[in-house]
Amino acid sequence: MRQLDGVTLDKVFTDKCSGGDTNRPALQAMLSHVREGDTVVVHEISRLARNTADLLALVQQLTDKGVTIKFSKEQLTFTGDKENPMNKMLLTMLGAVSAFELAMINERRVEGQAKARAAGKHMGRTAKLDKATQEKVRKEAAMSGVNKAKLAKDNGISRATLYAILKAA
Repeated sequence: MRQLDGVTLDKVFTDKCSGGDTNRPALQAMLSHVREGDTVVVHEISRLARNTADLLALVQQLTDKGVTIKFSKEQLTFTGDKENPMNKMLLTMLGAVSAFELAMINERRVEGQAKARAAGKHMGRTAKLDKATQEKVRKEAAMSGVNKAKLAKDNGISRATLYAILKAA
């Protein structure tokens, strides 16, 4: 993982899901694992939380436990020190910029997808079966007594794909 290159850590918590909220397995495991005196190293602010409110709440939760949190990319460290309002202001501003950047990326992605659809481009995975084969499968499935599992297997598709084809009819 490029974010951890050259960094030596005692324990690593890595989520493989969206950072859209704080209900992530590895984040929750880290929050329950850390103890007073520990240091949490985060590659960049956007890796901890995607919105400013969650970011500030997580940093507050960790520092209230006596945990130091370091953001490598931004070179910010939080210890719960009430004497450093500049760090909190920077965290709030950088968190807001990060959230804004994510919103702009998503907006451009949606615009690009709409433009591609309007140009007739196919979005998503390619179909397992061509239109003619899908129609043949629908006709076979419509016959009474047809075993759907066998029909799916005979056509090299899963039952879920078969039911998706039948539903799309």
